[in-house]
Amino acid sequence: MPELTLRQEVVVLARALWREGWNDHLAGHITVALGDGTLYANPWLLTWEELRPADILRIDLDGVVIEGDWPVPPGIPLHLEAHKVRQDVTWAVHNHPLCATVWADIGECPPVLDQSSALGGGVLALVNEYSGPVNDPASARRAIEAMGSASLALLAGHGAFVIGGSARAVHQRCVALEQRCQRSLLARAIGGGARSLLPESFTNAMVQSDGEGFVGFWEAAVRAELRADPHLLG
Repeated sequence: MPELTLRQEVVVLARALWREGWNDHLAGHITVALGDGTLYANPWLLTWEELRPADILRIDLDGVVIEGDWPVPPGIPLHLEAHKVRQDVTWAVHNHPLCATVWADIGECPPVLDQSSALGGGVLALVNEYSGPVNDPASARRAIEAMGSASLALLAGHGAFVIGGSARAVHQRCVALEQRCQRSLLARAIGGGARSLLPESFTNAMVQSDGEGFVGFWEAAVRAELRADPHLLG
C-alpha cells in the first residue's frame, strides 16, 4: 500500500470502519494526537464514508479549530478528556456500532467466543452509568475516569470507545470489538454462548496485545478503500 500521511490515515480509517458497522449517520469521532498539544479530528456534518483528507481539522485540547473549514463534532469532549487525562492515548475512535451499542445498552460486556473476536487485544471496560451526553465536558471526564486504563469501553446508553497507538491498532480493535459483540449476541439469541471454548491462555495473551501484531489486516483495508475510491487520497 502507499505511504499515508496522518490526515490520509484518519480518512482511510473512517472509511474502513464505516464498512465494518461503525456508521451511525453523522455520529462518530476519530482523533490522533500530533505531539504538540493539538489533534487531527474528523469534522461535524460529514459522514465517515464521504470524508476526504482536506476535510480533516486540526484542533487544540479545548476543541478550538486551528486549521480547517468545518465545525468540530459536538461529542469531541470525550476525546479531549481522553487525550488530557491519559498520556498513552494517541489514536481514539468513538461511534455507535449496532451490536456494541446493544451490549452497552443492557450494561454487559460480551464474552470472547472465537479467535477473531479476540484479535486486537486490550482490556474491555464497561462504563455502566449514563451521567449525561459526552458533549458535556464533566460527563466526558467521568466516562474517561470510569474507563480507567482500559483500551476499549462500552458506554452505557451510548456506544463504544477505542484507543490505541496507531491507525492499525484501533482499526483492528474496532473490528474485533464489533465482531465480539455481534457473535456473542447471536450466540445468546440461539440459547448458547454462556462460556468460551477458547483456552484461557489464548484469551489472556490476546488481552495483552497492543493491536499491532496482525500485519496485513490494516493494509488489506487500505487497499479495499483505494479500490473503491482511487482518488481518495487526493
